[in-house]
Amino acid sequence: MKITICIGSSCHIKGSRQIVEALSAFVSEHHLEDKIELGGTFCMDRCQEGVCVTVDDEFYSLTPETVSDFIKNRISPEVSEFIQ
Repeated sequence: MKITICIGSSCHIKGSRQIVEALSAFVSEHHLEDKIELGGTFCMDRCQEGVCVTVDDEFYSLTPETVSDFIKNRISPEVSEFIQ
């Protein structure tokens, strides 16, 4: 699974750093480094929609307040068999 988070100025102001930290912590905590690749990009041209995130090219708009639900409802189910 490849997760890409926009770290451009608009998304940075909206909390991309907190989203990167939350996703990184999840990957590390569950030893998923070989299952989930985290990456950054500078603009996805959808700045008005919040922090832009893609999972295997599927677009999501997140905030620091919604990242926990995103992890629980979108990421965890797909890697649940690998969670230690």
